[in-house]
Amino acid sequence: MSRAVAVLMGGWSAERAISLVSGRECAAALKAVGYRVSEIDVTRDIGALVAALTPRPDVIFNALHGRGGEDGTIQGFLELLRIPYTHSGVLASAVAMDKPTAKSVFAAAGLPLAEGVVVTRGALLKGDVMARPFVVKPINEGSSVGVSIVHAGDNSWTQQFAQWSYGEEVLVERYVPGREITVAVMGDRPLGALEIRPVAAAMYDYKAKYAPGGSQHLMPAPIHPDAYAAALDIGLRAHRALGCRGVSRSDLRYDDTAGEPGQMVMLEINTQPGMTPTSLVPDIARHAGIGFNELVRWMVENAACDS
Repeated sequence: MSRAVAVLMGGWSAERAISLVSGRECAAALKAVGYRVSEIDVTRDIGALVAALTPRPDVIFNALHGRGGEDGTIQGFLELLRIPYTHSGVLASAVAMDKPTAKSVFAAAGLPLAEGVVVTRGALLKGDVMARPFVVKPINEGSSVGVSIVHAGDNSWTQQFAQWSYGEEVLVERYVPGREITVAVMGDRPLGALEIRPVAAAMYDYKAKYAPGGSQHLMPAPIHPDAYAAALDIGLRAHRALGCRGVSRSDLRYDDTAGEPGQMVMLEINTQPGMTPTSLVPDIARHAGIGFNELVRWMVENAACDS
């Protein structure tokens, strides 16, 4: 009999809508390759989740994004049940989701980083905490939720920031000019580096990520060969530094404003990268000769618990 796979999707984070799309795409692919698949829209009702996981599946495909699904919470629950699950374990997931903590790990591993500081929302509203341009980010959100670039002479962002709903602490980083690069890692193998060019937006924001036609994916990234190799190396080292498993995606900036080869800067790592029709990891995998169905099958076959 084929293996039973439960696909967890939805959740309660700001990325719920994207998680539902990821989950449905992955469930369809898993059915196509012969697994017995159930789809579970996860809520905060743990009793309902336990009931939905009865009878016990062989594997969990974790298609949740954001808080609750990507930060070690659901991973800890699955560890208690001892059901193998896709993507990273409890500690790697928790550290990756907390951007300042992840930056500390990356710094210890010698990865190139943008200078950053954690401040309160009130302190930032009182005045700039570093020279402009700088980037304001939530501590623990994904998909560019809540991210703003603050340019010289532009104070319009303060009105939006006054309505900030992502916690009292914020991460402020030096803005790195240049290009947006992302690297997919599968197991212990970097699959490739892709350049993202937003079509209309000034940055690769939530809309540019998920709206059809919102961005161009250039694969392989058309950058200097030395820079391309550096991107792959950084992505793999970041994956290893956090102890990730399965598939991860590292986001970088490539400052080539002084010419090529330029400087590659690590931004953050995603332990639950999107698996939608416009997502980056499936694009990179296809270029490496790995179709979507094969990719999700590999993820299921390599599912595990922490110990």
